[in-house]
Amino acid sequence: MQQEKIQVEILQRVGILTINNPPANALTPELRDEFSEKLSRISKDDDVWTLIVTGAGEKFFMAGANIPGLLQLDRDSGLKRVQDTRKFFSQLDYFEKPVIAAINGLCLGGGLELALVCDIRIAADHVKLGLPEVNLGLIPGAGGTQRLPRAIPLGWANQLLFTGEAILAEKALEIGLVQQVVPLTSLREAALELAGKINGKGPLAVRAAKKASSTGLSLTLEQGLDIENQAFSEVCATQDKNEGITAFLEKRKPTFQGK
Repeated sequence: MQQEKIQVEILQRVGILTINNPPANALTPELRDEFSEKLSRISKDDDVWTLIVTGAGEKFFMAGANIPGLLQLDRDSGLKRVQDTRKFFSQLDYFEKPVIAAINGLCLGGGLELALVCDIRIAADHVKLGLPEVNLGLIPGAGGTQRLPRAIPLGWANQLLFTGEAILAEKALEIGLVQQVVPLTSLREAALELAGKINGKGPLAVRAAKKASSTGLSLTLEQGLDIENQAFSEVCATQDKNEGITAFLEKRKPTFQGK
């Protein structure tokens, strides 16, 4: 029986997906398909309110593609490859629950593109991040040229894209590529702490906020405000809204049910 490349763990309404595809956690078609299947399963699990994506060990979060396999690509096969990866990343991008990337090791190429699809990124302090594709005569093909300039200032995005250089976690924090840097030994704890903080809020409200925020990025301000207005009206009809306001008035901690 083939060993699973994505390990799944569920702790206190937090799903943890751990990439374990040695030696470098490369984004192979097999890993992509398994990841997609397990993501679909978790999306239907009402007991999971937040998702953490991380890598096994301390060397690699994900180092991108299997480089020798890139030699075989031509125009048509190259297009199919990136379209298949785009479909997978879109599945994660539109995942309705918050996704935290806990970056435990090298985060390069498709690995950084995967992290960019996540909503929040926490990195271990020894980590390097980058998009080295131009070093191979290629460009990022799974969203790197589009998501990176939306995540950090354009000048920094262009420098990383044009030079193919990797940066350390502290620099990534400085430019906004990651939101927190911690020692590797504290990474899991930090990710779970953040997930727990998110899970203490109304889950339907959090999901509505995520949908409005991510969808609005590609629209005009007025269109985004229309989406926000609609999302606000929908959460007004939830039991969680009534529980949250009642708990506030009664000076107690709310008990949200996701209803």
